[in-house]
Amino acid sequence: MIDIKFCKRCVISTLRPTSTIEAKHTRGEKKPTTQFTDGICDACRWADLKENSIDWGQRENELTELCDRYRKVNGEYDVIVPASGGKDSMYVAHILKHKYKMNPLTVTWAPNIWTEIGQKNHLNLIKSGFNNLLISPNGKVHRRLTRFAFENIGHPFQPFIFGQRSVGPKVAIQHNVNLIFYGENVAEYGNNIKDNYNPIMNPQLYTCYDIDDMNTHLGGMSIKDLYEKHEFERSDLIPYRSPSIEQVKDSALEVHYMSYYRKWIPQENFYYSVKNTLFEPAETRTTGSYSKYSGLDDKLEWLHYYMMYIKYGMGRATADAAQEIRSEKITREEGLKLVELYDSEFPKQHVQALCDYMNLSEDELYSIIDSFRPPHLWEKVNGDWSLKYQAF
Repeated sequence: MIDIKFCKRCVISTLRPTSTIEAKHTRGEKKPTTQFTDGICDACRWADLKENSIDWGQRENELTELCDRYRKVNGEYDVIVPASGGKDSMYVAHILKHKYKMNPLTVTWAPNIWTEIGQKNHLNLIKSGFNNLLISPNGKVHRRLTRFAFENIGHPFQPFIFGQRSVGPKVAIQHNVNLIFYGENVAEYGNNIKDNYNPIMNPQLYTCYDIDDMNTHLGGMSIKDLYEKHEFERSDLIPYRSPSIEQVKDSALEVHYMSYYRKWIPQENFYYSVKNTLFEPAETRTTGSYSKYSGLDDKLEWLHYYMMYIKYGMGRATADAAQEIRSEKITREEGLKLVELYDSEFPKQHVQALCDYMNLSEDELYSIIDSFRPPHLWEKVNGDWSLKYQAF
């Protein structure tokens, strides 16, 4: 048995990678550093700090000064916004263009398997008044890498993330643009709270995919193995290559988080995007959750979240409910009920598409999923899998 604790305020548990429920903190500090354990995760602490301790007027001034420093007066692009056409990237692109008078180029790393609403919202991004560059990797290569990542590490989204992380900086360097804006820092959702105080993304996050380093891993295996055992060519992997740290330094590139400058509340981003752009929510709720407006682009995203549920006991409903509890859109009791109803829901309507994409039979798909069920989380009860630890 292992000792698993759930955050007393939201629905996240210590099973979450880099869990901060028992982090060392002192209540009230802007940058907590000393011991204070009260069973509350850093994401919930950060939600309190956003409401009570951050001077958002000062952050607004910092954003204005940043845009003034990088704004070009000759009509050239002055900021890159990685954008799928989702609510958050629509919000970032629109506010930069219309409030801060920047000239953004939006850039999209193509989803694995477009959803109908995802494809529509990508077009709606363009129709809303934004130039867009769509980057699509070799489909045959990407499908193979996706299958390898699914089989080897239970993370079918890993090759997508490789491309998504580096596409903005690469395009910025190509277009002589020195400013990039992503949406939120992932620390918003429970990494070390101190990370939220840095407006700039750590360059290691977008310079670490070196296809000439034989030890770099992609698809759950080394580049050397991809070349020698699976007959990949170097040209196959070029779309996944990130810029080098030297290129970033030479270009004076800066990658910023909008969540540092403006209070980041996903539901409010949704309202803003619906009001100010052509963003559309889905007609029905997302499988595995209750929302209709987040993670709409890619059918593989359903499997990605389901694998999180398999490996960590926390799925899409947990992620959605946790952030809406923190922003006081729902209560913890409501969140627990939503998790109970939807977290374990399998995306069965997409099984055929997923199997076709990764060239798997249904039996192979289910077998791979089950192989990643950790025994400390799962047990067979009357022939069915049962999660041992639940918050509700």
